Amino acid sequence: MATSKEQASKQYVEFEEKVKRTIYIDQLSHRVTSSVIKAALSQCANVVKVEFIVNYTIPYDIPSAVLVELDDEAQAKAAVELMDDFPFIIGGMPRPVKATYAKAEMFRDRPPCPGIKKEFLWLKQGDEGYEAMKKMKLLTKRQEAQNMSLIKIQLEEEKELAKQQQELLDGNCKKYDMLESVMQNGAIKNLAHRYGINLND
Repeated sequence: MATSKEQASKQYVEFEEKVKRTIYIDQLSHRVTSSVIKAALSQCANVVKVEFIVNYTIPYDIPSAVLVELDDEAQAKAAVELMDDFPFIIGGMPRPVKATYAKAEMFRDRPPCPGIKKEFLWLKQGDEGYEAMKKMKLLTKRQEAQNMSLIKIQLEEEKELAKQQQELLDGNCKKYDMLESVMQNGAIKNLAHRYGINLND
């Protein structure tokens, strides 16, 4: 019995160490992949594990948050500071995201804390706390409806932003193609010769 308690304590200590070296990134684009996150954080940290947090309360498969486990606590601090100071880049375009230190409650696989018993209580009408629970249930439903509205708006904004980014990238591509064709046709050399400019300078 003592051995199992020791194992549970050891397991929870290891979990607490994992929490300290993990960061939570919120307000992500649904286009973000684990490779995008690894590339974004590679300048200040080594990413050990990326775990997207799925929102099961909505009918969309769009994880908007992620837990990123790094090598150590110092790297987690550096990553949070980096994301506070610089924008998150996706496809060459900045996106606003929010990075904070992870908390134990955010992990699906967190072990039970030794010494704390979980107690569940079924309430029926007339019990103490029933009215408070009822209010909480109504608030939860209202919040869910508001959350759905916000997600729909976010998806529309994301679509519009992706369209703008694509138009910008296409425009830049056309400019580079035009410059390339001008260079290949020798027009730049002719203009330089005409105006007496040495291109080697």
